[in-house]
Formats: sequence, C-alpha cells, structure tokens
Amino acid sequence: MESKLLLLGLLRAEEMHGYQLNEFIDSHLGTTVNLKKPTAYRLLAQMADDGWVTCRKEQEGNRPPRRVYALAAKGEAAFQRILRESLIKYEPFEFPGNAGFLFLDAISPGEASALLRQRKASVAGLLQEARCHPVHEHASALLLLHQARHLATELEWLDEVIAELESGSQAYGHGAEEE
Repeated sequence: MESKLLLLGLLRAEEMHGYQLNEFIDSHLGTTVNLKKPTAYRLLAQMADDGWVTCRKEQEGNRPPRRVYALAAKGEAAFQRILRESLIKYEPFEFPGNAGFLFLDAISPGEASALLRQRKASVAGLLQEARCHPVHEHASALLLLHQARHLATELEWLDEVIAELESGSQAYGHGAEEE
C-alpha cells in the first residue's frame, strides 16, 4: 500500500504521466523509495481500474501518445484512508544482508572486519546521498531525514561490531585467535 499511497499523494499535487511520476520519485526522493517503473505502471493501471485515478491519452507532436493520470474522488478517499493506516502502523524494517550476521563466526575476525568495512563504505555512500539530495518540500525533507537517521545508526552499529571483532572479543562468537 505504501507505493499506492506515494503515487496517489503525488497525483494530489498535479496530474502527471507515468514518466513524470517516475522521474519525480527518482530525482526528489533519492534512495528512500524503491519503486520500479514497471511496478508503478502496473499500480497506476490497477488504480485506474478501481476508479482511484483517471487516465487520458495525450499526444505531443510526433511523439507516441502517453497516459496522463489524475486523482479521482475515490482516489482521494483511498489516499486519506491509506495515509492514516500508514502513519499508525509500524512494520519492522528488514535489513538486507542481515542473515550474514548469524554466521559471522564462520569466517575469521579479520575477514569479517574487512567485509564489514566494505559494507560500511556502501552505507556511508547512501548516507551522503541522502544528506545531499535536493529537497522538494518539507515532506520529502522529513522522509530523507528519516532515512539518514537510520543510515547513521547503521554506521554506528557497524563501527561497534568492527571494533569488537578487531579487539578479539568473544562477543561475536570469535576468540582472540586471528585466522
């Protein structure tokens, strides 16, 4: 429902064709939203079938016709309902690559530390991108700030795990021996 909420919310501001919606998401929401173009088009078609959005064809010059979407009254009602549900409901975040931490003791502390340093560099890059991403309005600033906070916390946690691994602590299933 998050993706539908996003699309409906964007269409509340103005009618747009699918490419505009995808470009807006890519350029203004950074890495905070993972909505693939085919998924967006599929959801727009579903919402048109459900009467949440209207769709009309528009042609500009010799270009192929494109579908322009606008929010319908049923879509506004759905938006309001989904928005409230989204703000109330908390779903635990799934951390990609988390399963690897279950088996950290299957490799040497030195190798684990080196691999986590690579992960840390990747997270730091995402954090930099979130902090430098252009802000479209207050709401997108809040979304980017939320993601930046999560990424900063991930970096702190990785620093702690790496320090434990490099100290030879027993905390993560490794003894003092190295490789």
